[in-house]
Amino acid sequence: MSKKSIIALTLLSALFHTLPSQAAPLSISCVLNGSCMKGSDVVEHLKTLQAIADSNNGNRSAGSSGHELSGNFIAQKLLAAGYEVQLEPFTFMKFSKLSAAFRQESPEQISYDEEKDFNVMTYSGPGSVSAKITAVDVELGAGNNSTSGCEIEDFANFPAGHVALIQRGTCNFAQKAENAMKAKASGVIIFNQGNSPDREALFVGTLSEGTSNTIPAFATTYQFAVNLIAHPETILTLEANTKAEFKTSFNVIAETKSGNPDNVVMIGAHLDSVLEGPGINDNGSGSAAILEVALKMKNVKSNNKIRFGWFSAEELGLIGSTRYVESLSEAQKNKLALYINVDMVGSPNYKISVFDGDGSKFGQKGPQGSDSIEQLIHNFFASANVGSVETELNGRSDYAAFSAAGIAVGGIFTGAEGAKTEEEAKTFGGKAGEAYDACYHKACDDINNISVEALEINTNAIAFLALSYGHSTSTVRATNKMASMYRQNNKVVFPKHVHCHEDVYEE
Repeated sequence: MSKKSIIALTLLSALFHTLPSQAAPLSISCVLNGSCMKGSDVVEHLKTLQAIADSNNGNRSAGSSGHELSGNFIAQKLLAAGYEVQLEPFTFMKFSKLSAAFRQESPEQISYDEEKDFNVMTYSGPGSVSAKITAVDVELGAGNNSTSGCEIEDFANFPAGHVALIQRGTCNFAQKAENAMKAKASGVIIFNQGNSPDREALFVGTLSEGTSNTIPAFATTYQFAVNLIAHPETILTLEANTKAEFKTSFNVIAETKSGNPDNVVMIGAHLDSVLEGPGINDNGSGSAAILEVALKMKNVKSNNKIRFGWFSAEELGLIGSTRYVESLSEAQKNKLALYINVDMVGSPNYKISVFDGDGSKFGQKGPQGSDSIEQLIHNFFASANVGSVETELNGRSDYAAFSAAGIAVGGIFTGAEGAKTEEEAKTFGGKAGEAYDACYHKACDDINNISVEALEINTNAIAFLALSYGHSTSTVRATNKMASMYRQNNKVVFPKHVHCHEDVYEE
């Protein structure tokens, strides 16, 4: 057993003897045996979020009435439980796709299906164009290292007015689209890279808030592009009816009245959905789970202050969590011992995955202390007789801003549109080769798109972390006095991303 494992298990053992197991509503022993937190109780919160979406255009997106009512629901529950609650507003640029079409005009007419053959990229420019396509510096085949569209030189001799066909890889989507626009392309199609089996399917991407791109931008599959390249005389029509406008949304922040205010444990989830659906797994599941933990912890007297956050506009580029961290003074950041991210914890074909804080699996470490968070979460699942695997720490959820500030991060994730492996199916059940969540970012991400089993397992894990770090953060940082030095020397800044494989930057 590694030294880190011994330290984490020593802490686990100590907690059994130092935290009350009978008097408090929550205890380490009851979360380990699964008797404290019930998935069915979390589902009751999800039913409310579903009802809100049903009454508000089918979604709870940032800046909408659906999100506002979702935030008010969370706040009212917390206020009734005795928490100090703040609604923290911010302004952002909201993107909306009103309608879209993608057709082949010649050599024969073919209409393609959205979410099957193509997606409009978030922050795509509006417009309707019909033109030939021109491939831009593509590199096909397994193992390719595409840099397509990353340099303006890639567009040398590009025919003005053509649609630029650009391959995913190396640089951010906005850079590719903006270079295409500068080369006088009338539209841009970015296709999946095709360098490995998991980089061939249709994907969802964003050009990011503030992009200078003004032309229609679409995403498609690797094979679709290969077929286009083989027929360069093809004429396509791209129609994107989109809108970008300033909106106001808000984060919901609540913290315990007790506990050391100079040593704060923060647990967060994003509350907003995509426009396409109610977002019950993404991320009603995380939002409802931490709400249930907060409600069960209302009478727990922890040594450290525990802060819960429900962030908005995550789906548009981690905007709410970024605004939150940016609003904190250096002294306030120094008081944050760690941040636990809870995003998609009820996927129907789930895996139980833990962010790879020590970088042992994927090579990217988090700030100092992230390795200890990873180990403690793994140890909880092991003690609860639940398997767990690693997931990449890549900046694609709300922990990114905390990591950039040098605050230790960790969390759990049950999978999005990626396919479950054979090994994961053996460990967690479910179906290998199928998506963890086939309704990811779709209208069908509703109350029926939840594994109550996964939800219960992970809600107990969140409660365990709240109790554990509420008791002591000694394995994450040595002393509060050293927090400023730790933060300044251990910032891990990720390239800008959007949630759950919605790439802005490639790695």
